[in-house]
Formats: sequence, C-alpha cells, structure tokens
Amino acid sequence: MAAPISTQFAMAVHVLVLLAQPSERHQTSETLSTSVGSNPVHLRRILGRLRKSGLVASRPGRSGGWVLLHPAEEVTLAEVWAACAGDQILGLHEANPSCEVGHRVHGQLLDLDARAREAIEAELERTTIADLISAAEYATVPR
Repeated sequence: MAAPISTQFAMAVHVLVLLAQPSERHQTSETLSTSVGSNPVHLRRILGRLRKSGLVASRPGRSGGWVLLHPAEEVTLAEVWAACAGDQILGLHEANPSCEVGHRVHGQLLDLDARAREAIEAELERTTIADLISAAEYATVPR
C-alpha cells in the first residue's frame, strides 16, 4: 500500500480558516489542534511554517496565541501550499549514478514534477481562504 500523502496543507488551510473567524482573543495551538484533530506539537510545526512565510504570527504568554496577519481575501491557497509543501510533488529519489536507465528516468520525472507543481500552484492561486469560508457558509444555509 502506498504511503499517505502529507496532511500538512489541509491542516494549514483548516487553521487559517479558523484564524480568519472573528475572535476577541488569539487562538492557542491547543485550541486549534483540537479542532484540527492533531497533536499540538505537530500543529505548532505547521504553524511555524506559516509564520516563516508571513501568514500568521504568535504572541507568547497567558493571553497569547496565533493570529492571521492578512485578510482572508488576500491569502491564496497557493501561498499556503508554498509554506507547507516540499520542493517536489512526486517524491522523487536519486537513482544509482551508475544506472543509465535510472538517470534518464529521473531527469524525465524532474521535468514532470516541475510541470505538476506549476499546474497545482496555478489552480491554488485561484482560491483564497475567504472563498473557502464563503463556500462553507453557503453549504450550511438551509434550503
């Protein structure tokens, strides 16, 4: 069976939607991890990536926690993807340098990986955190 795809992107999106909700106080990683269904330590690693990319900030202390730094309308899923995803989409490995076939295939897969990454980023650029919030709100309205 194949290894599971990383859930860091989906967790990051979930957290950003939570942080975009009106609140009178910062959200703690413990509160956020309960909603996401993850360990607070694991979630803090994801939040660290989001902080490094300039999407969120934290404040230590008793009234501390996490806050979204930009309006939800300005945060695209491509930015979240860039913060969470690695350099490769396909999870490539280095072939044995003495294997001619592996070397040729690796080069072709690198090219395919670059095209796949461009396609994913282009699609994710079209959607913001606010779009997800609007879609979720529409879906919960009784018809």
